[in-house]
Amino acid sequence: MDPLEDFIRKNREAFDDKNVPARAWDNISRTIGLRERTVWTGLNMWRAAAVFFMISTAALLAFGYRNSIAGKSEQAIAATEFTDVEQFYVKQISEKVELIDKFQKNDGLNGFTQDFHQLEAMYNVLKEEMKNSPSEKVKDAMILNLLVRIDLLNQRLHKLEEEHKAETREESKRSV
Repeated sequence: MDPLEDFIRKNREAFDDKNVPARAWDNISRTIGLRERTVWTGLNMWRAAAVFFMISTAALLAFGYRNSIAGKSEQAIAATEFTDVEQFYVKQISEKVELIDKFQKNDGLNGFTQDFHQLEAMYNVLKEEMKNSPSEKVKDAMILNLLVRIDLLNQRLHKLEEEHKAETREESKRSV
C-alpha cells in the first residue's frame, strides 16, 4: 500500500473537522495554472436577461400584430362574403318585384300584403344592428329575412301567373 494513503486512513478523523482556507485554493490553482472560468458573472447575467427580454417582447408583438391582421382579414372576408350574398338576394328581389309590377299593370306592390313591407322594415333594422354590433346571429337573421322575402315574392308571382293563365283561358273561350 501507499504510505500516504495509509497515513490518511489512520488520521481521517483528525482531517474531518479542519477547513482549508479559501486563499490556499487560490494559491494552488494559480500555481497549477488553473483559473476558474465563469461565464455567468453578474454583468453577463444582466446582458443575457436583457437580450432574452428584447427577443421575447419582439416575438410577442409580432405574434399579436399577425393575429390582429388575421382577425381583421377574416372580418373583411366575412363582410365581403355577406355583401356578395346580400347583393345576390337583393337583385333577385328587385327582379321579382319588377315581374310582379308587370303582371299587376304598374300597380307595383300596392295590392300586395303588408308582410313584404314589414319584412323590408325589419331588414333595415337588422342592417343598422349589423353596423352597430356585427355578429353571426344578425347576419343569419338578415339572410333569413332576404330568403323569406324572396319566398313571399315567389308565392305572389305564382298566384299572379295562375290568375293570368285563368284570364287567358277565359279570353280564349270567349273568342271561340
